[in-house]
Amino acid sequence: MKNWFTQFQAPLMKFGEKLSRNKTLQILRDAFMLAFPLTIFGSITLIIANFPFLAQIIGESAAASLNAMLGPASTATMSIATVFTVLGIGYYFSCDRKVDPIFGAAIALAAFVLVTPMETVFELETGGSVVVGNVLDINRLGAKGMFVGMIGAFLASWLYSWTTKKNWTIKMPDTVPPAVSKSFSALIPACLTLSVFLLIRIIFQFTPWGNIHDFIYEIVQAPLTSLGSSLGATLLAIFAIQGLWFFGLHGQIIVNSVLDPIWNALTLENLTAFQAGTELPNIVTKQFIEIFTVGIGGSGMTLAVVLTLAFLCKSRTMKQVGRLALPAGCFNVNEPVIFGLPIVLNPTIVVPWIIAPIINVCIVYFSMAARLVPLTTGVTVPWTTPIVLSGMLATNSWQGGVIQLVELAVVFVCWFPFLKALDRQTVADYAEEESDDELFAEA
Repeated sequence: MKNWFTQFQAPLMKFGEKLSRNKTLQILRDAFMLAFPLTIFGSITLIIANFPFLAQIIGESAAASLNAMLGPASTATMSIATVFTVLGIGYYFSCDRKVDPIFGAAIALAAFVLVTPMETVFELETGGSVVVGNVLDINRLGAKGMFVGMIGAFLASWLYSWTTKKNWTIKMPDTVPPAVSKSFSALIPACLTLSVFLLIRIIFQFTPWGNIHDFIYEIVQAPLTSLGSSLGATLLAIFAIQGLWFFGLHGQIIVNSVLDPIWNALTLENLTAFQAGTELPNIVTKQFIEIFTVGIGGSGMTLAVVLTLAFLCKSRTMKQVGRLALPAGCFNVNEPVIFGLPIVLNPTIVVPWIIAPIINVCIVYFSMAARLVPLTTGVTVPWTTPIVLSGMLATNSWQGGVIQLVELAVVFVCWFPFLKALDRQTVADYAEEESDDELFAEA
């Protein structure tokens, strides 16, 4: 068994370390985090405006007025998440290449807007439609434009950094104020970069798609989001997370850095539908992954494990690990139990560590597919939010909290026999050590 683990561990750790050190994935992860405080604000206002039974509590008229007053907050934050992602990529890419990050972010945003259609189709109440020009469709600043934004931001940032590194810049005398000097230094790189994007816009006007947004959405984003929203892909992601963690690598960060673009696009689609009052399209979203996996005590859903260690184990060591890990575990931070039990490289508990999350993901997925539990609304709920509350907020229903309790029970059932066996072994080992110490003292 140990030889098999050793052979499997080396290539997996090497692969995981390469992914975690990949600059592109690191930049993308940091860019998504840029929008976090903004989306939290938008989520809070959206939750208040759509609080369950609000119309019955304060009346339909008052609820509609409250919704109208708070609505712009979520639109200005969550609905234009691609804008923040573009800014983040431009900023962090430029930081990595040691060029001025503010101009990198501004140029990336300008490049994205430049290839975005500046017209939208407006449906008339009397029937028919009319094309309105000189406007940006907010959907293209959110879910529908996510992949264009990411690809375009990386390209724009690379062009800006490359031309700057080539010293294709205007140098100003030292007496010129720094702000003016930096502006002139960015002039040529900005013009060259935006010229490339203008050319891209012109070229796509002569294609069947008419613009790069519809091309990327049809050829890249739609197939990827369709694949990423499937149960099979989700279970594969969960298996990878658990496997990486077992070998001591932060599986959540590694896998999320690859799949976050897909999960975030699915989330924004649900948010758009929720705000419009239409049927939510996606079961698997970023909130599905976070609230119904990480939200049950951290990666591996270990809250039930911590409770079992703290209150049902006889071994003093295991009890201490459980009680020390419990406060953090209530807020879904489980490094104390992962490295304290330990779970890392512990073949005794590898089976429940991998199987329990997979079973729970299937339970939640099919419960949502059968509409026993509402789908996640796209509202951003911090992953540190305690169990039950997080489920209710993510689905805007009490069923979301109940299904988390079902998950907690499933984890307990899966883990209990293995923990009891480990507990008995630990007690026996401790008794044997004490016996050896007594014999040594008598001698």
